[in-house]
Amino acid sequence: MKVDIWSDTRCPFCFIGKKNFEKALRNFAQNDKIEVNWHSFQLDPKMKTDLSRNHYEYLSDIKGHSLQETIKMHENLIQIGKNAGIEFNFDEVKVSNSFKSQILVQFAKEKGKANEMEELLFEAYFILGKNIDDVEVLSEIGAKLGFTKEEIETAVQSPELTELVNNDIEEAASLGINSVPFFVFDRKYAISGAQPTHLFSEVLEKSLSEFLENNSKINIVSEGNSCDVDGNNC
Repeated sequence: MKVDIWSDTRCPFCFIGKKNFEKALRNFAQNDKIEVNWHSFQLDPKMKTDLSRNHYEYLSDIKGHSLQETIKMHENLIQIGKNAGIEFNFDEVKVSNSFKSQILVQFAKEKGKANEMEELLFEAYFILGKNIDDVEVLSEIGAKLGFTKEEIETAVQSPELTELVNNDIEEAASLGINSVPFFVFDRKYAISGAQPTHLFSEVLEKSLSEFLENNSKINIVSEGNSCDVDGNNC
């Protein structure tokens, strides 16, 4: 059974959702029957990479809140991250357009390493403070999965991979997806947002049971914390 996940590599709730889903999947007795399929999404396609500002400063500017208010608003998010095993480092986050990183996910997907690539990109952006719009940085990330610098440089310029990213974004729009993470189970049930592990477990159980009986319409099971295209919550 396939689980489709729409995600942006610069979305903190996508990182949290990934961790919670993976925990549920590890504990799921029939996880060998689950195929995870990562899809590209961009919260702000027009956002320009700006290394002069960190995450807090960027959001303070676009939301009109003071810097201190913005930092305060992230306290709960940081705690949710810790509960999921993530130590967010927002002070060091480099404001980066995520399109090239999405191309890298598509490239890794073709090699059967999309999940590993998502993890490394999240880690690079939110923990290590790397510019994920920089081909040199992406090459360093790719090297951790055995890809050469030449492969990564070719990938980020590939019209075919660029088209795959755009196709995913268009498909999300056609499904009415305007916030991420967004998980679709067997094209029948959906979870919106970084939900707790137990909910992922419940939906895995239900959707696989019905899949094995051969059923197929997307019903939103629950909506939780997520980043939307208007920049809310992130």
